[in-house]
Amino acid sequence: MIKVITYGTFDLFHEGHYRLLQRAKALGDYLIVGVTTEAYDKARGKLNVVDSLVTRIENVKKTGFADEIIIEESYGQKVNDIRKFHADIFAIGSDWAGSFDYLRDYCRVVYLERTKNISSTMLREKNSPIQRVGIIGTGRVAGRFIQEAKLVSGISPQGVYNPHTDSAFLFAQRWGVNAYEDIEDFYKMIDIVYIASPHETHYGYIKSSLEHGKHVLCEKPMVLKRAQAEEMFQYAKEQKLILFEGIKTAYCPGFNQLLGVACSGIIGSIRNVEACFTKLEHKDARELNDQAYGGSFTELGSYVMLPVLKLMGQTFADLRFDVIPGGNGLDLFTKVSITCPAGIGTATCGLGVKSEGRLLIAGTKGYIVAEAPWWKTSYFEVHFENAEKIEKYSEVFLGDGMRYEISDFLSVISGNNQNEFKLTSQESIALAGIMERFLEEQNRTEKSRGGGRDIYADKTTGTSISFDHYTGI
Repeated sequence: MIKVITYGTFDLFHEGHYRLLQRAKALGDYLIVGVTTEAYDKARGKLNVVDSLVTRIENVKKTGFADEIIIEESYGQKVNDIRKFHADIFAIGSDWAGSFDYLRDYCRVVYLERTKNISSTMLREKNSPIQRVGIIGTGRVAGRFIQEAKLVSGISPQGVYNPHTDSAFLFAQRWGVNAYEDIEDFYKMIDIVYIASPHETHYGYIKSSLEHGKHVLCEKPMVLKRAQAEEMFQYAKEQKLILFEGIKTAYCPGFNQLLGVACSGIIGSIRNVEACFTKLEHKDARELNDQAYGGSFTELGSYVMLPVLKLMGQTFADLRFDVIPGGNGLDLFTKVSITCPAGIGTATCGLGVKSEGRLLIAGTKGYIVAEAPWWKTSYFEVHFENAEKIEKYSEVFLGDGMRYEISDFLSVISGNNQNEFKLTSQESIALAGIMERFLEEQNRTEKSRGGGRDIYADKTTGTSISFDHYTGI
């Protein structure tokens, strides 16, 4: 007798689960299915599990494929189960390819091809909240999205679109999804859209997706003009659709705990926020060579502006950009100085200049500091005038962090609006406005690189904005 063993959460049971169990059963004579507990799912970083353990076990039983069902409760259990049940084959979905190669020392490991098409008819019949997601764009972040999405219950990556079809088919082959040459065919097969295309294309794809009745999660910066952000959020509201900007920091538990502590009054009134995020990119990287939309601020500015806007508000009297450009004029390092009614803020980012990346929040009674990588907040400290008094806080940060924004996005789609405060539409609109001003000034001063300062008044708000360019590196 050939024994096969497989594991899964099997939440919101659908035909993909059914087919996986069917294929696993076909590998041998006797199929053992391990169903994970809620506690183990949480420990391994899976979010948004809906069905109870009892319901999930019953759904596996109903297929008729499982000869025996066991409960998976902890790390390391797979090895022990293989030994205990004398399993000959370990089977798992191909989206986990390579992750369980270590089990080859104990049995044969088979990665089963995942089901690319989840039937919307079946989902409607079962009243299931599973959302079929289509991805626009095939860069690094799109791949990370698929990896993180598999750890969020209720979402199934189905397809990818890129006008460069070769890239789309290579991406589809790697990640086990469908590639589409015609965007109309793409829209027909999905419920929600994740946009990870170049910055300047976001507005067009958001508009097209909303017009096709799709909820949208878009990478930062969502759009590059304030008016575009206002238009898209208004249109989404009118169509009763959800539009989210994907700044993962905004949704991670540690960052929200930090904001809560900062606003609790424990450090008094907040008077200064300083945020810094720098990383050194290779000279050939797209971010350092896209003449129109590259540079450090378009790449990292959303992260460093986020805590400033969250804690200092969206009204400011003065906005100043100080820039160190590279030889091609793109900013290698940018410092944004903001004067607000309550105090001042500084947001610093860089791709070609390295600095200490931390978040500092200064108040009238103390200060909060989160060291790099604060944008993946897992630890921060509260300090007071008495240097011996330090309060320490920690929170788990799972994986790449994108699973938090995906989970909250699905939650809002399902009607739970409790997480919308984490990044409001007004905050996204404000970020788009700041990005627009930066790009306008970047273009204006390109002709006068090497020194000098251009100052103009924003005709809409009367805000004074200054812009410094230093000698290129």
